[in-house]
Amino acid sequence: QVQLVESGGGLAQAGGSLRLSCATSGITFTTYTMAWLRQAPEKEREVVAAIPWFGGNTYYPDSVKGRFTMSRDNTKNTAYLEMSSLKPEDTARYYCAARHLGGLATTPSSYNVWGMGTQVTVSS
Repeated sequence: QVQLVESGGGLAQAGGSLRLSCATSGITFTTYTMAWLRQAPEKEREVVAAIPWFGGNTYYPDSVKGRFTMSRDNTKNTAYLEMSSLKPEDTARYYCAARHLGGLATTPSSYNVWGMGTQVTVSS
């Protein structure tokens, strides 16, 4: 059974940090491009980080570049998102997603395996 399980969300103050984890099972992790996406109330879901299955550069949109760092541990079948210098506008539900043998993709519909998400709330 394919599962992506996010953890590490919660409440943080502006300027603070959080680390999200995405534990996977049921997939050959090394053949999946992994991504973190977020969705705030009344806003569209957006990709905030993506790392390809074959290694190489990680994608970040300008809104999080320099503040968020995505990594993957192929020995633990887990992806991570380190978030620092958090802002209230980072408040959203954060999802882990994957696409098999695909390159980096910046559209949510490109990912076909999803976790349930974890809430991140940043107070000012």
